[in-house]
Amino acid sequence: MKHFDRPMLADMLSHGLQEMNLQANALQQTQLLDYLALLFKWNAVYNLTAVRDPAQMVVQHLLDSLTAVSAFNDAQHILDVGSGGGLPGIVLSIIQSKAQITLIDTVHKKTAFLLQVKAELGLKNVSVQTMRVEQFQPTQLFDCITSRAFASLSDFINWSQHLLLEGGHFIAMKGCLLPDELAQLPAGWTIKQTQPLQVPGMDAERHLIFIERSHG
Repeated sequence: MKHFDRPMLADMLSHGLQEMNLQANALQQTQLLDYLALLFKWNAVYNLTAVRDPAQMVVQHLLDSLTAVSAFNDAQHILDVGSGGGLPGIVLSIIQSKAQITLIDTVHKKTAFLLQVKAELGLKNVSVQTMRVEQFQPTQLFDCITSRAFASLSDFINWSQHLLLEGGHFIAMKGCLLPDELAQLPAGWTIKQTQPLQVPGMDAERHLIFIERSHG
């Protein structure tokens, strides 16, 4: 399916939410589909994602990001590093509407898209930055920093650790767990937990990796 069949996509989203036992009200489901429609439209010109089929976008982008949202229940200030087309940051901003979410990417066409999404969906809890994360110096640090298939865990932490509040943690969204990558964390950091995710309609490994500062 290469056209945007909204009723069918809405049905896919609704069934996926039920399968994950995740609550999303009518407005949130509408916003998720509005976001997907914008991603589909802009992708034709700006190549924001390699996924072209809207049905696959529901699975590989929306449902994939939605499987992780409960991990952010206690976060108040979230940074999404290398946000790209807004995953998981835009999805988080819709579901975790009480959290403040900053999306950062170096690519102007991607952050232009994110600003358009923020405006059209009326997402008051979103801010967008166009720069390298190493150069970001916000007034407010973050209690949670996340990324989705952004970089190695080592680079992810090295580039953004100056932005994490004391007592905060990283949540990396990854596919397969690679032992070498897990073993090569920068000094002073430890893996607290790895959590397998089951994405409805996806036959592939997905994991969350929780990383925090080492104590002692």
